[in-house]
Amino acid sequence: MRLLQALSKFAASKSLIRNVRAAFSQTPLTSDTYKVERGNYGEIASEDISIFSDIVGCSHVVADPSDLEGNNIDWLKTVRGQSKLMVKPKSTKEVSEILKHCNERNLAVCPQGGNTGLVGGSVPVFDEVILSTQRMNKIISIDPISGVLVCQAGCILETANKELAGHGLIAPLDLGAKGSCHLGGNISTNAGGLRLLRYGSLRGTVLGVEAVLSDGKVLDCLSTLRKDNTGYDLKQLMIGSEGTLGVVTALSILCPQKPASVNVAFLGVESFEKVLKIQQCARKDLGEILSAVEFMDSECMRNVTHHLNMTNPIADCPFYILIETSGSNASHDEEKLGRFLEEVMDAGIADDGTLATDYTKMEAIWGLRERMAEAMLHDGYNFKYDFSLPTDKMYDLVRASREHLKGICKSVVGYGHLGDGNLHLNITCEKYSRDIHSAVEPFVYEWTSRHKGSVSAEHGLGFKKRQYMAYTKSKEEIMMMKKIKQLFDPKGILNPYKMLPDNF
Repeated sequence: MRLLQALSKFAASKSLIRNVRAAFSQTPLTSDTYKVERGNYGEIASEDISIFSDIVGCSHVVADPSDLEGNNIDWLKTVRGQSKLMVKPKSTKEVSEILKHCNERNLAVCPQGGNTGLVGGSVPVFDEVILSTQRMNKIISIDPISGVLVCQAGCILETANKELAGHGLIAPLDLGAKGSCHLGGNISTNAGGLRLLRYGSLRGTVLGVEAVLSDGKVLDCLSTLRKDNTGYDLKQLMIGSEGTLGVVTALSILCPQKPASVNVAFLGVESFEKVLKIQQCARKDLGEILSAVEFMDSECMRNVTHHLNMTNPIADCPFYILIETSGSNASHDEEKLGRFLEEVMDAGIADDGTLATDYTKMEAIWGLRERMAEAMLHDGYNFKYDFSLPTDKMYDLVRASREHLKGICKSVVGYGHLGDGNLHLNITCEKYSRDIHSAVEPFVYEWTSRHKGSVSAEHGLGFKKRQYMAYTKSKEEIMMMKKIKQLFDPKGILNPYKMLPDNF
């Protein structure tokens, strides 16, 4: 009945906006960067909804505007789409049939997983059909001998980790959004996370990918082999392509053994230069058991303690560094960590610190870092950036931004993955304004480009960053990417207005 009611509403309102900007929750962004015209795509008709209902069942076709509200807006609540329809398939076959029909009708499609992205890549811009992987959440197999997990794209990271734990394994990535992000979305955005230092990027740990192309053909690269040197590695094109080349439906991923011993040290220091010195000591003294090195500045700590009522376990310091070790021998790991802590404290590199060896305390310390993005949302309108920089230059961007934006913004803070040079730069102000936006961008991108950094370390480009790709990639690289897009998706129906710039 609800679907029939929604269909009647849909039929009564078929005038689609042809030339608009993306809508933002606090105020519409007016920068030219975000202006985009609707592509020459087909418009959804009641016949399309009937066909989708035949494919997935009426209860898995959502057309009621109130039910679509959460799927039309991103996690940051800064980008809002205008989709009138969401389809929730259960299998690769159903995804194939949906995309085949959309391709024939020239209907644009927005693949969506857990919708935890930060660059507007997982929400529609106009009236794209949302293709949700919520129901594709099956774990297909876990091989405890090879350590390989095979699952559908909609499998939630935390759910997979719980299943893996029963086999003495863990997923090779860990994110603050682990309770809601989908592994297919992680693959599509090449998510980095908190332990890339130890386990590497998804490009190295993903063994196979199954994806459905825009015309409905299934690209079956779902290998579980660690070594396969036969021809082009097509799965790599799907990793990090943000749903623009195909919809990932299943994956196989190499999972390491769950460590028998985990320890967390949390240190306070007086300068970023000493943060770098501690990282250098950690690499030297901790070696193979080092699994994460994270940092945050005092403004980050102020936000997370003030807005989320969390507790700083040590004295107030200008900078904080979180170091995690994981290994197979508790006494060996504790000995190495103890020697490291003694060295940095005796040398006066660290001013204060605490050591966590029990789960509760470790979770509390990790919570300070993992909930940082959430805390920043409480501090005002948030400009959020994710840069990769030479490690010694990471905090220079924070300092340069503070100087450049002095008297304009409320706060400029920096935190992130020190172990792999990934800075999360956050700039807050009381409310959005065009003048502030113009002062922030393209300044932060130009600075990053001058210092040989990347404008996106792990969040992707999505909708918000696509026009800034040229600050990191050459014209030739961008043109080659566009040729690949044309080859895989000739009609351009897959996640349009995302990732690739349209000024080339």
